[in-house]
Amino acid sequence: MTQTTEIPRLKARYREEIIPALKSEFDIKNVMQVPGLTKIVVNMGVGEAARDSKLIEGAIRDLTQITGQKPQVTKARKSIAQFKLREGMPIGAHVTLRGDRMWEFLDRLLSLALPRIRDFRGLNGNQFDGRGNYTFGLTEQVMFHEINQDKIDRSRGMDITLVTTANTDDEGRALLKHLGFPFKEGN
Repeated sequence: MTQTTEIPRLKARYREEIIPALKSEFDIKNVMQVPGLTKIVVNMGVGEAARDSKLIEGAIRDLTQITGQKPQVTKARKSIAQFKLREGMPIGAHVTLRGDRMWEFLDRLLSLALPRIRDFRGLNGNQFDGRGNYTFGLTEQVMFHEINQDKIDRSRGMDITLVTTANTDDEGRALLKHLGFPFKEGN
């Protein structure tokens, strides 16, 4: 019994349309040098978890529903007395997405979640790290359809980092624009 897996929609579009467009745009000879996505890291910091340990469970539940993968708990590396923080206490959660799950998450993010943000005017195009990787933050988790809005105990923000194989910010920006990222005009 063979199992036929369907290629994610965005991954198929990347292979068929975006690779040839980027090859001609940057005059790349070898197809292996075309910028691509390596992984997506979704990080949710829960600073209040130092005072109330039940808050980390809500963050884990939300991240699991959004990404479809169980998150790892981030623990404090140092004790900081002013924040009532001890070494080893849980202070956040993060998920690293690769492969088809990464492409599915990106497709849902671009087509469903970002358009649901109130007064959304586009993402800042200047948040690249110098190596073609892009990080942006979301203030709430309710823009994802997987989250039941009636069962939210508190709104949690998250940082999403897209790690690419691009060598420069221009290549990374071009890759994300071709994928459909809504950058603000004028950047």
